[in-house]
Amino acid sequence: MMPERSFDTLETMVASIPEGAMIALPKDESGAPCELVRELVRQRKQHFRLLCVPACGFHADLLIGAGCVDEVEFGGVVVGELGVGQRFQAAVRAGTLRLKDSSCPALHAALQAGAKGTPFAAVRGFLGSDLLNVRLDWKLIENPFGPGEDPILLVPAINPDVFLFHARWGDRHGNVWTGGRRDLAYTAHASRRTLVTFESIWDGNLLTDPIMSAGTLDAVYVGGLAHVPNGSWPMTLQYVHDEDTEHIKTYAAMARTDDGFAAYVREFVIDRKHAA
Repeated sequence: MMPERSFDTLETMVASIPEGAMIALPKDESGAPCELVRELVRQRKQHFRLLCVPACGFHADLLIGAGCVDEVEFGGVVVGELGVGQRFQAAVRAGTLRLKDSSCPALHAALQAGAKGTPFAAVRGFLGSDLLNVRLDWKLIENPFGPGEDPILLVPAINPDVFLFHARWGDRHGNVWTGGRRDLAYTAHASRRTLVTFESIWDGNLLTDPIMSAGTLDAVYVGGLAHVPNGSWPMTLQYVHDEDTEHIKTYAAMARTDDGFAAYVREFVIDRKHAA
């Protein structure tokens, strides 16, 4: 029988993340770890290399705007239906953010290679793309198994230092339920550590439950687990609540200016105000 383990606190879990680490964040609908991100800002962590898996919204824009990120590898930073993140745009214009432009297929393939322990992944669909002019670490080769000319692109595997996400359920054995979000599973497999906040405690063992086990991430891949209800606010959480669209609009409006963003951070991050 799996032994029980104690939960971490949000504060100690974030304190364990070293500055300069490559941190991976999931896309909006896969369990955005918004309270984890707010705690990173509160602890004034800096110099992260941010990996968006594969595109992120509010949570990435907030982290970038707070000055926590030096580099981002991504398919996009887009705040809901409101367009490209305001603080992301400001950082790019100011020249304070290094960009490693990528795409969703390349990022997913690179993470799956990292999870399998292989040095690269072979992908198609990029021939003629400007990405090949800026990603000098990608290699275009001829398919060694092809009958003739057949170019294929190799992208290096990605192994994030830390992967952060918010889950629907966690149990006292350290397992977390990810549902049908396979991107969460293989990113956790590829990462050196995975730190998870979760909404509700599952009474029992998720991994041995005949219904829940197929959507459960084994505790062996979970380096830290904290019970943080409402930890994805204002983003959506599958089967629990939709995004707080009005709050995201408020963020987007305030984030248009440096002063507005600073006021947002004071009110909703430092003072921890949440919507009713």
